[in-house]
Amino acid sequence: MGNGPRGARLNVTIGFPPGANEDTPVFVISVAAELSGLHAQTLRSYDRLGLVSPGRTPAGGRRYSARDIALLREVQRLSQEEGVNLAGVKRIIELENEVDALRDKVQGLMDELTAAYASVEQTAAQVHASYRRDLVPVQQETALVVWKPDSRRR
Repeated sequence: MGNGPRGARLNVTIGFPPGANEDTPVFVISVAAELSGLHAQTLRSYDRLGLVSPGRTPAGGRRYSARDIALLREVQRLSQEEGVNLAGVKRIIELENEVDALRDKVQGLMDELTAAYASVEQTAAQVHASYRRDLVPVQQETALVVWKPDSRRR
């Protein structure tokens, strides 16, 4: 996980229901507002702007995950402490998500490469194991002999 919004962690310990994790949308908007330190109307506004995308119930109610709450805190920090406007915050979030996705892709490629190296090593070991042991390599030498007939004998 990166240090960006996608990889952000909550500073508080939250107990999740069985089978849930930090990506599971479980918090209603009033609880998410309290946990993030923002007003519920601000959360709705951030949702409309695409800064955070909470899960939805079948009836359309918003449900925020722990990761969403960490993202809300990061949006607030960037806009209040760093002075970044909301369009800039949105672009920062997009870029950080892209970096995280690229890191995941690189890790996947590294895993594939490691597996390929292991496969090559295994195949080479099998080939070496299949060599016939009753054959002994003999070093072949060649020599060049120049014959000069003795011209005195005729």
